[in-house]
Amino acid sequence: MQALEKYHKYLIDETKRRLIDECQERTLKCLDFLTEEEIWYRPNDQSNSVGNLVLHLCGNVKQWLHATIGGEKDIRTRQAEFDERGPLPKDSLKEMVIELMQKSADILDDCTPEDLLCIYRVQGFEENGVGILIHVTEHFSYHVGQITYFVKAHKSMDVGYYEGMDLDKTD
Repeated sequence: MQALEKYHKYLIDETKRRLIDECQERTLKCLDFLTEEEIWYRPNDQSNSVGNLVLHLCGNVKQWLHATIGGEKDIRTRQAEFDERGPLPKDSLKEMVIELMQKSADILDDCTPEDLLCIYRVQGFEENGVGILIHVTEHFSYHVGQITYFVKAHKSMDVGYYEGMDLDKTD
């Protein structure tokens, strides 16, 4: 396998692991811990609800990944993600995340090494495909951290992401 193809495979596999295996699972798990009222709770006017964050994540991935590397039309209305007051049903939010990640996995599976080197215009920025994947992954992870913090703080619980694992293991 040539070096570029090898690195391409590593990047795609790692993006899928972080985005789909970790972020999707954690988002769905957190939504399951919350009632619909809690999902749409805003502590103040400057904060977003968990529901807003889920809508924002879906919009961001569709714009940054689906409308660039995936070649779809960019139809995002970003502000609407934050203006929504819900309650959209929890099951609808979960289905949005699942469908988003299924489509994202398909796009990543079809992504070529050349796609990673292309320059795309997104949100007024010029980004290459590698930058797109890094942005989508870190942005999703960042907001999953906010959602996780909300669940831990609001429910006074451990979300159990590492349950049964020895994280002090050194070998």
